[in-house]
Amino acid sequence: MFIDFRSNALEILRQTSRTFYIPISILPKQLRDAVASAYLCMRAIDEIEDHDLLDNQTKAKLLQQISLNLQSQVYKGNKNNFAHSLQPYSDILPEVTLRIGEWSTLPSETIAPRIWDATAAMADRMAYWAEVNWNIETLADLDSYTFSVAGAVGLLLSDIWAWYDGTVTNRSYAIGFGRGLQAVNIIRNRADDLSRGADFFPDGWQIRDMQEYARSQLQLGQLYTDALPKSPALDFCRIPLALAFATLDAIALGKEKLSRSEVLSVVSNFQQKIIAS
Repeated sequence: MFIDFRSNALEILRQTSRTFYIPISILPKQLRDAVASAYLCMRAIDEIEDHDLLDNQTKAKLLQQISLNLQSQVYKGNKNNFAHSLQPYSDILPEVTLRIGEWSTLPSETIAPRIWDATAAMADRMAYWAEVNWNIETLADLDSYTFSVAGAVGLLLSDIWAWYDGTVTNRSYAIGFGRGLQAVNIIRNRADDLSRGADFFPDGWQIRDMQEYARSQLQLGQLYTDALPKSPALDFCRIPLALAFATLDAIALGKEKLSRSEVLSVVSNFQQKIIAS
């Protein structure tokens, strides 16, 4: 049953992210469980933040409750807390959200609490942004938001790499890695965000301004990746970074996003490099 749970977690991961499924799935097993847990937990709360049938106060309430559940979590002990708080919304929330209690116990108990801590902090930050209706007026606001939902993920990943094999990373660059990926998502999802009343562009910014911001952060992400030794961390980071740069290039040419064939081409290129190395 435990093996089935892990296989099912990877299947849910495949269904929710074409960007991260492949780099996570090729990681060594213990590391894969940790990174998959982090991704699924954070995707679970992200689905609440973006949900088009929940009002902002309900989003904030659910996110704050999830944070409290994570703060009271005991390894393999409190899954029912999540189910109870989410049950009234079970007919509209996706599976990845409803099963957050399971994802939280996927990794080794030596790293799981760090993932709970990071996800709880992110849930509280998301709750704040929902309460203020994602009111981003300045560059400082944008930096704050992108740190809240992505830059902090870069820090978590750095901790996971260090836990697994002692890989040392530049944590400032790690924040840029996360911020850059999030900025690309903001550009790619611009129309959908505006349709639900969320505007992540600072006042007066045009698409070119956000593209410049994304590229500046991705350059930090490139420095982060370039400094990594040959390791599973390097194998993981190169793929989403390459996809982010390719997405920006595609959008600059007038496309909405990368096509599936373009995504597969980028991924295949890096898989071959990994095999060759």
